[in-house]
Amino acid sequence: MKPIIIGAGRGQRLNSMTDNQPKCYARIGDLSILDWTLEAFTGAGLAKPVFIGGYKIDQIKNDYPQFTYCNNTDWENNNILVSLMHAVEHMNEGFICAYSDILFRDTVVERAMNHPGNIVLCVDTHWRDRYRYRLHHPEEDAEKVTAEGDIVTSIHRDLDPDDASGEYIGVAKFSPSGSAQLIESFYRLQKKFKGRPWREAAVFEKAYLIHLFQDMIENGITFHHVTTEGDYMEIDTEEDYAHANRVWPERNNKKMTGRNIDGSDLSGL
Repeated sequence: MKPIIIGAGRGQRLNSMTDNQPKCYARIGDLSILDWTLEAFTGAGLAKPVFIGGYKIDQIKNDYPQFTYCNNTDWENNNILVSLMHAVEHMNEGFICAYSDILFRDTVVERAMNHPGNIVLCVDTHWRDRYRYRLHHPEEDAEKVTAEGDIVTSIHRDLDPDDASGEYIGVAKFSPSGSAQLIESFYRLQKKFKGRPWREAAVFEKAYLIHLFQDMIENGITFHHVTTEGDYMEIDTEEDYAHANRVWPERNNKKMTGRNIDGSDLSGL
């Protein structure tokens, strides 16, 4: 199963922190966000990530030569959904995808991989505890999920927070069969809506990944979920960055090696 990291965008809301480096280089404790991601994937037994880049991709290529790269050259004019599909050639044997601006643990990745479902979303059930500290990213912006048992019944930002079962953290598993369903759904909708409004997006190219998930659910495709109980943070704003540096390294009690996934020194990042 291939790990895929979606990291083409700049991350404007981190302001000057992304002027000269990718968003995923922002440091939480002694590691970059990207290296926290690699630790989570490595801990779950996943290696040789595919990185979908755009902004500052050459910098990442230089620092992480072990990655396989997909270049979203039009990243300024599209969004997470179209960005993910730049890696379609790496999806046939199944994959785990993750947003590049999140902190999560290997345990939730393992739960997703061990779940028998073809499509499995990772969901934080303690999500509202974290939003008490997010004045610049309110609950209305969360990619909220409702579920019956382990079946996801809807995923949408506009869900009432009181009705939500949790927040989708940006990590999902697709088996080969689930991957085929994702790819077929994307290209069918792209053919119909390319350059046109679709769901909440002004044009199809600006759609979020969860827009496709919701469309697939409405068309009878089963989405399962596994949970994490607060071991997740999104780094979207400077407020998020400051809070993560206060709580994430200590909470996770991880040994900071200061080394890359292949053993190389991280001091240059």
